[in-house]
Amino acid sequence: MTSPVLPRRALLAAATLFAAWQVAGSRVFADMVEEISKLKPGQFTWHPERSPEGPVAIIVSISEQLVHVYRNGIRIAVSTCSTGKPGHATPTGVFTILQKDKNHHSSTYNNAPMPNMNRLTWSGVALHAGKLPGYPASHGCVRLPTEFSKLLFTITHVGTAVIIADTHSAPLDVSHPGLVLSQDAEKEIDAAEAKLKGAKAHHPDDADADAVSVIVSSADRTIAIMENGDEVISGKATLDPADQPLGDHVFILSAAGDGKMSWHALAHGGTASPDTSVINRIRAGADVVNAMKQRMHIGLVLVTTDLPSTPDTRTGQDFVVLNEEPTS
Repeated sequence: MTSPVLPRRALLAAATLFAAWQVAGSRVFADMVEEISKLKPGQFTWHPERSPEGPVAIIVSISEQLVHVYRNGIRIAVSTCSTGKPGHATPTGVFTILQKDKNHHSSTYNNAPMPNMNRLTWSGVALHAGKLPGYPASHGCVRLPTEFSKLLFTITHVGTAVIIADTHSAPLDVSHPGLVLSQDAEKEIDAAEAKLKGAKAHHPDDADADAVSVIVSSADRTIAIMENGDEVISGKATLDPADQPLGDHVFILSAAGDGKMSWHALAHGGTASPDTSVINRIRAGADVVNAMKQRMHIGLVLVTTDLPSTPDTRTGQDFVVLNEEPTS
């Protein structure tokens, strides 16, 4: 049986269409890069239509004085910002949004207005509207253009991941990662995906959804599950191979379509770019795996670090993570 032959006119039309698509795509990418490079203090881009739904991740680049917003792994916005001035440096690390307040006022700095506040620490670090002089000028918060802060406020929720770092790297997709927390990863994938189908209670846009994060430390071989700021369970983490560090990564569980899951991997700390193989190296005991299964939802955040996983290192300035704050 011979394959059907397309008419020459159809082939030419297809080739022309593909070439036009390539040119259009390259122009969009070039325009986007140019658009970002020309941003002046107070300016921003906002294109939510590029990814209408999915979990949001925010990367604050101190060196660039820019905020990059990703939804379902696709960048939808970039804004200029102003971080902490000398003596009031903005802490770096991995945060989750703890509280939202559209009309917040500072309890520390003379009741100063902090509109559209997304709180990152209980000691006062937050994303909010403020003056942008073109250089770091805040008392530790991340100041944003007023209009941008209004738009950002509409897509964040308690538990949204925020990475503050000296550099910026785009997320990478991990197409079929499994839960990789036991030897039965494939079965766990199927079970979790079945649970996620039609599950609206844990949708990333649901303000009442529980904020669940998982911390894996290669330094002391531990894994801990945090829910709404409280440690639910912790246990031993087994790494394969055991003698290699994990690096500093954030994995955000996302929907890949047809009820399937994927992870979006981002780098933080001293890791230059995401290593998507890291998540396949992690195993945990049955009790931790079961606790994670019960809390699986789109938007779940898994953090890896090579620092010891103690309350101090989870909240130190080089690794500020989740809903905790130093007590000293």
